[in-house]
Amino acid sequence: MKTSLLLTLACPRCQSRFTVSAERSEETEIMEGALLSAGCGANFSIIRGIPRFLPPDLTAAKKATAAAFGYEWTHYTELTAEDRDEFLDWIKPLDPGDFAGRVVLDVGCGKGRHIFLSTQFQAKEVVGIDLSDAVESAFQNTRHFPNVHVVRAEAYNLPFADRFDLAYSIGVQHHLPDPKQRFLSMNKRVKPGDRAAIWVYGKEGNQWIESFVDPVRIHLTSKLPKAMTQAISFMLALPLLAALKLAYGLVHRNHGLLWLKKRLPYSEYLGAISGYSFAENYWNVFDHLVAPRAFYHRRKEVEDWFRTAKAQQVEITQRNNNSWRATGLKTSKPLAAAGTTGST
Repeated sequence: MKTSLLLTLACPRCQSRFTVSAERSEETEIMEGALLSAGCGANFSIIRGIPRFLPPDLTAAKKATAAAFGYEWTHYTELTAEDRDEFLDWIKPLDPGDFAGRVVLDVGCGKGRHIFLSTQFQAKEVVGIDLSDAVESAFQNTRHFPNVHVVRAEAYNLPFADRFDLAYSIGVQHHLPDPKQRFLSMNKRVKPGDRAAIWVYGKEGNQWIESFVDPVRIHLTSKLPKAMTQAISFMLALPLLAALKLAYGLVHRNHGLLWLKKRLPYSEYLGAISGYSFAENYWNVFDHLVAPRAFYHRRKEVEDWFRTAKAQQVEITQRNNNSWRATGLKTSKPLAAAGTTGST
């Protein structure tokens, strides 16, 4: 943990600042130590360079979700060439210029790929949080940046002051028990007049996933040992690779085959991932099979989250005909209405 993080941290119990006790340091990082709340006296450990704010009363469902994605991001730790374009597509209409000079919060940072990109986009400071063991990978992937911090914490009770200029959460809250409350918790840490952005699974366009894949995931693959689910994912990724290269990739790149694109099932999404490496798509399959829970949200639900947050300049658009990306400005006082724009 870099000592500059103390400017951002606030006790999740009383919102007081911390004093730090360092037991072992490496260059700019406090690797082992503790944080002591000036208000309530609560004590939180720093282990392997990462401050830990895990609540003692985590539910079994949250523990299972953290274990699933912790396994994924500690086994697939590489940062890939596809990450940049995919991230920018997830956060449209935001672009690299929206990060420049800003203090950024990544809620559900996984292995740290979006933290890494935020620094490339010239963010002033980036803080990533995750509930799972993925923080170990995120720390190793980003510790060389002087303006990056990784924290282990729960999204519903973030240990920060309200000082972020931009917060985002990509593909995380639809795996948690109360997605709306999680969004509101993140939005609370954004300064008035600044922006929050999310990407979530859509109800629209995912009917076959809910009908055929979800029952298998819920009743079988999420309950198996992770190594077994990984083996199943590998076997499924092989025919997927053939379909992507021989059909979806060809159609996706050839505008003259638009008539065929309209007839291929799930063509927007599968065409979009047809150029990814085998490893990326293999772990995408694992991602879909390992989660203990997954919610699929209608556009009206996403609108309700931003309406409850009293956000301004809300923009909600559909991505690949199967998910929603949304962003809005936090306000300091209630509005009569929060507008939204149409899908693209």
